[in-house]
Amino acid sequence: MRNDEIKVGRFNVLRITKAVEFGMYLDGGDTHGEILLPLRYVPEGVNVGDEIRVFIYLDQEERLIATTEEPLAQVGDFAYLEVAWVNNYGAFLHWGPMKDLFVPFREQKEKMQMGKSYLVHVHIDDTSYRIMASAKIEHYLSQDFPPFRPGEEVDVLIWRKTDLGMKAVVNNRYGGLLYDTQIFKQLRVGDRLKAYVKAVRPDGKIDLILQQKGQAAARDFAESLQEYLECHGGFCPLGDKSPAEDIYETFGVSKKVFKKAVGDLYKRHIIRIDEDGLRLT
Repeated sequence: MRNDEIKVGRFNVLRITKAVEFGMYLDGGDTHGEILLPLRYVPEGVNVGDEIRVFIYLDQEERLIATTEEPLAQVGDFAYLEVAWVNNYGAFLHWGPMKDLFVPFREQKEKMQMGKSYLVHVHIDDTSYRIMASAKIEHYLSQDFPPFRPGEEVDVLIWRKTDLGMKAVVNNRYGGLLYDTQIFKQLRVGDRLKAYVKAVRPDGKIDLILQQKGQAAARDFAESLQEYLECHGGFCPLGDKSPAEDIYETFGVSKKVFKKAVGDLYKRHIIRIDEDGLRLT
């Protein structure tokens, strides 16, 4: 990385130029000059001339400073963070070892409260050039058409509950939706998990499912079906005679995989099979 390409609010690899009593200075190039790595963050065994991976942020006086500790989120990330305190200007989120992360009132969708957690996007403010966060997630999702294929595994961060299901941030970039009919486990805002692309619509919206197809699905769907029952009052209205389309619409698996899971749970006396569906014993 060239020193004029230092990314504030993210990890950078920089060269150590000078050792002093209170830490080490790193080469920030002509644009940024020397950047201090305080002594408490200096790893053992490093010397002048070595390159070191550090997180660059702004201290209380808005000066660039480095740390080797991990923040809870970097610039460009979506993250679920807790409010540390509030004042007349906005809320401040726990961010890790650095100073708290500011969310001005204009970037809050509801008034943030101390002790509660919110999904936010971390970015550099265009006006003040300070690192801050916004709860207006939709403003920071990519407008590019998602490059995913049906069945592709993705990382999702649960965003919020809607009438249709749970909105999610996909691969830290796109918006997606898990429909209620596809959710068969307990999900909360801030949960991170693996999911699979069911379809990418012509408008670029991503439909997600929690269960993949094929042999991998057969191996673990019995556990997923049990979780569904536990989250739905111990009852599932589907059974061996249900149409394959209904089974796929609800769970995203084939009827063959569904029947195998039902048989497994039945043999282990976890469920009973009634005329109107499945019930936990």
